[in-house]
Order: sequence, then C-alpha cells, then structure tokens
Amino acid sequence: MPELPEVETTKRGIEHHVTEATVLGVIAHSPKLRWPIPQNLAELLVGQRIESVSRRAKYLLFNTAKGCLIIHLGMSGSLRIAPSNSQAKAHDRFELILSSGILRLRDPRKFGAVLWTEEPIEQHRLIAPLGPEPFAAECSADYLFQRSRGRNASIKEFIMNSHIIVGVGNIYAAESLFAAGIHPKRAAGRISKKRYATLIEHIQRILKKAIAQGGTSLRDFVNEEGKPGYFSQELQVYGRAGEACVKCQSVLLNLRIGQRSSAYCPKCQR
Repeated sequence: MPELPEVETTKRGIEHHVTEATVLGVIAHSPKLRWPIPQNLAELLVGQRIESVSRRAKYLLFNTAKGCLIIHLGMSGSLRIAPSNSQAKAHDRFELILSSGILRLRDPRKFGAVLWTEEPIEQHRLIAPLGPEPFAAECSADYLFQRSRGRNASIKEFIMNSHIIVGVGNIYAAESLFAAGIHPKRAAGRISKKRYATLIEHIQRILKKAIAQGGTSLRDFVNEEGKPGYFSQELQVYGRAGEACVKCQSVLLNLRIGQRSSAYCPKCQR
C-alpha cells in the first residue's frame, strides 16, 4: 500500500509536469472507485489551470481557482505521466488530459478515489478529522504524550491512527518503534514523554530517509512502468520475522496487532 513516502514521491514526481497545465479533458474508465467519481467532473475541470499540487496525509490535492481535485491512491494505485498520444492500459481507471500530457491513475484493486471539492480543503469531510503531519511543529513529544494519556491501545495502533498523526503506516510504524526500542504492543498511555521524544525523532528521521530513497514499495510514479523503491533494502524488522535482529542477533518475533503483522525484537524493544 502506498504510504506517506510513496505519496510524497508521487507529488514531487508529477508536480512539475502538471503545475500551470490546463485541463483539456477528463476520462473516467471506471466511474466508481472507492467512491463514485463525480459525474460532472469534466464540466467542473475542463478549462481550469492547475495552480499547484500539494499533499495532505495520503491525499494528493490538485488546486485550481475553482476548487480542488482530490486523488487517493488506495491500496495499490499509482499516478503516471504519459504522452498525449498514448493509449490507456488495463487498470487505468482515470485520466486527466492536460496541455502537458496525460495524468493517469492506475488502480488494480479500485480502492483509490477521485473527488472534487469547492469548499476550503481543511473543511472537507476526509481532511478535517486528520491529525497533524509528522513533520509539523505541533506534532511534538508533548502533543503525542498528551493525546496518549489514558489510552490502552497499543503504541503501534496509536501512531498508525490518522486522527492522531498522519502518514505512519505499518512499515514505518514497525521501523520507528524498533529504532526507539519500544515494544509495539505496549499501551500508548504507559509511555513517558521522554520516550515519545525519542519516538517522534525516529519517525521523522525514517520517513525523511524513505522519501529521499523514493519510498519502499514503488519509487518512480512518473514513467509508464514504475520502479521499485530502495528503502526496502534498509528495513530492520518489517517483514523479517524469524531472522536475526541487526542489533543483538536475537530472533525477531511476530505479533498480530490491529490485524497487521508486527515483527519486533524481544530484547531490544521493551
């Protein structure tokens, strides 16, 4: 599933192709993804200029003077820039025909989303409930400590809760907790502010490094083929249950937390 680094990589890869481009057409090959694509989207978008591309959590925001096109990549989606004369392929669900080329949403599992809003984006029903970005100033040790008080949920579930903090998916939660030496099943409300300071430092460091390396699952969302990300080569615990810990050589164990696989080191993480 594309996580924050993959979505940020997508934004950085496509923004110079689409910013200042004019929308010439809209094609919905699959009108219903996670939610139906607005039937009048072509009427709303054609003739509009994309002023900027931004990201909020895992949502990509294409801002115009009239409103904002919201795209979510779902479980396995990606955005590609293609030449104007190229043909759509299997799993291409949506196309934005631009003066600079074609922006295509490829979504094999159809869990992505293409939506439109003319209200302030921070008031949109999908955006309003979200917690702060992990790099935002307000996302501090004090913030996490205060939000965690009285919570019995595991620390892994806590930091993966997008109402608390956005963008910390399964891969990066596992890696950050290992780096901070925190057991993934420890109750969020039983972790000290000092340990939260260590944890947020590692969350930010690991996410920044993953972004710099193009993410873990897919690196290049611009060309027609896509290329693998390189952060997977540096994973310390995720997907490594049964292997030796890189720090102490103990065998990494596996838990199911919130229906997610959670590899951890029984000696390094307390």
